[in-house]
Amino acid sequence: MITKRLYLVILLLVIGCQQSCIGQNESVASTSEEIVENGLSKQLKINVDALLKGSSEQIRVDAATVMLFSEESAARKVLLSTLKQSENIAACQAVCKALSQARAAQEPIPNKADFIAPLLEILTADDFATGKLAADATLLFEYKQISKHLENIVSDTSLPVKARSNAVYALKLQPDMRAIFKLIELLDDPEKQIAGESENALNTLGIPVGNDDGRRRQIINELKRKGKDQFLRDWVIRQEAQMRALEVESRLWQELYLSSLNKIYDNISDEASKGQFLADHLTAEKSAVRSWALEKVSQWRVGTTSKFPPQIGPILVNLVSDQDRDVRLKTAKLLSLMGELNSAEKLLEQLKIEQDDEVRTELFVAIGGACYYAFLPNSGIKIPQEVRTQTLEWAVKYLAEQDPKKAKDGAEVIKKLLEQNGLPSTEADRYLGLLVERYNQEKNSPDGTLQSDLLGAMAGLCAQSIYKAESIKLFQPLFEEGLTDATNLVREASVNGLVYIDKALALKMLRGEFVNDSSTMIRAKLIDLAGEVGGEEDLVWLAEKIAAKTESEPAWAAMLKIFKRSDAGVLERWIVKFDEQNNGVSLSDEQKIPFLEIAERKAVDENKLEMLKNTRQKLAQLYMESGEFGKAAAYLGLLRQFAETSREKETILASLLNAYLGSGNLEAAGGLVANQLLEKDLAPNDVVILVVDDYLAKLPAATDSITLLNVLSQIGVPMERPMWVEQLKQWSTRFGQTKDSNEPKGVAN
Repeated sequence: MITKRLYLVILLLVIGCQQSCIGQNESVASTSEEIVENGLSKQLKINVDALLKGSSEQIRVDAATVMLFSEESAARKVLLSTLKQSENIAACQAVCKALSQARAAQEPIPNKADFIAPLLEILTADDFATGKLAADATLLFEYKQISKHLENIVSDTSLPVKARSNAVYALKLQPDMRAIFKLIELLDDPEKQIAGESENALNTLGIPVGNDDGRRRQIINELKRKGKDQFLRDWVIRQEAQMRALEVESRLWQELYLSSLNKIYDNISDEASKGQFLADHLTAEKSAVRSWALEKVSQWRVGTTSKFPPQIGPILVNLVSDQDRDVRLKTAKLLSLMGELNSAEKLLEQLKIEQDDEVRTELFVAIGGACYYAFLPNSGIKIPQEVRTQTLEWAVKYLAEQDPKKAKDGAEVIKKLLEQNGLPSTEADRYLGLLVERYNQEKNSPDGTLQSDLLGAMAGLCAQSIYKAESIKLFQPLFEEGLTDATNLVREASVNGLVYIDKALALKMLRGEFVNDSSTMIRAKLIDLAGEVGGEEDLVWLAEKIAAKTESEPAWAAMLKIFKRSDAGVLERWIVKFDEQNNGVSLSDEQKIPFLEIAERKAVDENKLEMLKNTRQKLAQLYMESGEFGKAAAYLGLLRQFAETSREKETILASLLNAYLGSGNLEAAGGLVANQLLEKDLAPNDVVILVVDDYLAKLPAATDSITLLNVLSQIGVPMERPMWVEQLKQWSTRFGQTKDSNEPKGVAN
């Protein structure tokens, strides 16, 4: 009853919005097959039914996804109405998930701001499960779009505690410093549950909570000083484990999204009529018409993964015996792509009587695919074992053909039919042996094309087959022998075969003389293989390839993958190697940064403090040299915290001040100077004075100097800092008057 009532509410809302349009076009609507009496198109009504009454969560989410991207305005009204109703929680949750799915797939949603109000309204409900989904969906929007309403919800003590908890959860998700500041504020909330959940949220994000207001203000100021970029960087580092989970989830959403695109295409309103139209013309009297319809079906089949209307399948199967040669040929080619049709027996029947050589070959290829699909464990199609046996004998005939293409087709069909179970081992051994025999006949072939194709079929059986063990035993010696062949194609196929058998063993076997093979494919394969399963021993030859223009990027990408799997000691040794000037390896700054970032994480994980210090120094220097002063400042700030000697602290201080000034962060620069003044007066030869003086001297305009001097003049300092006061006066004289020509703040006249 609840579902029916919600359905009626949605229909009334849609009818109310469309009533004037329906009234003006009443005569058209009464005759259109696309419009039903309630004002919804037939397809939209189906989607609404699926959303409100779908038997599974996936069905409901899929329906919501289809409507989310629908051009019908009524579809959007249905979704918004569903979010605003509390009777059908499952449907409401499906809409929230569809929104999150679209966000993960980075698919732009038209007029997505429509969903802000209903999603925030869900947060105020006393339902954490649905509120959590709504909070996830709010990541569609920038924080500034929802911050006011979200912070009002979390602060409204008149709301149920669960509702405010929903808002706390939503704040935790937002990658924005302002959300963090609100969570810190909530630590003092009178409701213990809200305060506790805020503390847990901050702990999850790696943000210290502080024991008092002073410490919390300090935490907030520190976050502000870091700036948005560093905040986001810290966010990513602290949640590295969660990011791995999110990547898995992202891939899942991506797959679901692609599936949804297919469903959207399937749900185009005229698809059924389009399919029926093709079915009618596939049985047309004129062969040219049948051929045209086959071409359209082929484009449909290749262009999408949507299922054909059921009436098309039997028609295609019957067309293999069409009286027109071109129709039979096109049908055979199409059926070779559609193993899911139960066509094997009909194809075999025509194969036996077919007179045209080209058509016969395409029929053979098609029957191989049909048999392969039929013998899959869950195919649902049952064909006699005799069909498979006869097809294998046809494959033997084709394998023996002198025509390389036919021999290749024979090998491919043997491979397909030996991937599944159902043959006695003696028969399987016979067919495997025939592949070897045909390969040996081709050893003196000048171009190696058929050799390569045969090795490819063998490699496939080593990778995936019921008879994998027998295949490896029989074919591995051929792969190893093929490595010495003068033809690139044969060596390439041999490498693939060895990789399919055992990647680590293949890399061990090939990393010697084949890393500089004349085949670009083999070199690329080894680089990829090293990135996938290689270790420290592969770093040397990969490093040598960095100098080669065509292989530099993939080689460096493979090295980074190995570094990610290695311990800190390996990275520490390579930091030294990269620093050496005579090793022939020259990295760009763009290459050094990700390497050092990996090294930094390894040093943190393994508590290698000296290595950590070294990598952070290098990262700070790289960012300074590249003009990314904000990032440089972040690393210098970390280094300054752990500096041990006065000289070291002074050096870092100078660099940090330069970084703040270079990035235009005058407030942070002023704060740094103020901190130094708290410790001591600043003499003319103090590093702070020297850095500021150098910076002022290089500024192109007096107005820029005045801006900095105004900041410095506002620093509150103790009475006993006469050298600083004098220095400010000198700068004002040299570089222009400050906005406040009086003494610096905090100093008496």
